[in-house]
Amino acid sequence: MIVDLPATTVSNISKALVKIREEGGAVALGRVLTLVIATHLGQEEEAIEAANDASREHPMRVIVVSTEEDRERSKGDARLDAQIRVGGDAGASEVIVLRAYGETASDEEGLVTGLLLPDAPVVVWWPGVAPEKASTSPLGRIATRRITDASAQPNPQEFLSHLGKTYAPGDTDFAWTRLTLWRAQLAAVLDQPPYEPIIGVDVAGAADSPSTLLLAAWLRLQLQVPVHYDLASRAIGSGGIHGVKMERASGVIELEREVPNVARLSQPGQPTHDLSLPRRSLRDCLAEELRRLDPDDLYGEVITKGLELLETSDEGAGARA
Repeated sequence: MIVDLPATTVSNISKALVKIREEGGAVALGRVLTLVIATHLGQEEEAIEAANDASREHPMRVIVVSTEEDRERSKGDARLDAQIRVGGDAGASEVIVLRAYGETASDEEGLVTGLLLPDAPVVVWWPGVAPEKASTSPLGRIATRRITDASAQPNPQEFLSHLGKTYAPGDTDFAWTRLTLWRAQLAAVLDQPPYEPIIGVDVAGAADSPSTLLLAAWLRLQLQVPVHYDLASRAIGSGGIHGVKMERASGVIELEREVPNVARLSQPGQPTHDLSLPRRSLRDCLAEELRRLDPDDLYGEVITKGLELLETSDEGAGARA
């Protein structure tokens, strides 16, 4: 069910929620958190779809704050249009879409405060361009977790460096979440004999893949060895991360993804294996981040220390043209 509330107020939205709950039996008692999605007008639906899918694992209230992309050029009258989605149009959540125009968009915190679930954690997600500093932004101040997406920024690589300088506990980025399957597979390989130390690492990926840089930083931090990262030097292969090579005395371990969703693992003295290693969807990334509401300390170390180690690593390591 979808209820439109044009030219409304936060108070009227709250009353409409109560009415829908009483008349239709929709309840908020099982909601475990409030997810606030900050985006621009016309760019809401993909994020809402991902949130609806994730809500089947994490029942929640979703508040979408949608504002004009260029507020400086906005000369229209201040107005708030709202839409409430419940039932089949909202997965296992209830979705409140707030479309703010003019001066109304200047107080994002005020728009959502009256609609938050009581005594429930707040997670804020910026699926598009992120604020200058997430933790001190109007919505970031009220959040337990703050999610950005480096791949959606104009310059993903520079944005990662910026995240390292502005990091606060509770921050995270989908560039890190997309690494989960890679990190798990690489850790599993190193848990097998012959248990020799790694003496060098090469990481390759697409030029627009911030996850490639984060993977290199994680390996540099964890293994304490020189790490080369190579962006977009290969003409073939899928987007995102292309592959990892780890050198040991007995030979080279290679995990390469030359075609979408499938990676090939080769190790000295063992047969080659094809592994399922798909690029993760927004739904998968969001659902994973909502499983933990405490700070991700490992991400904090990688974004603040690992990247710095990568940039100042031993001679011969680092980026290669």
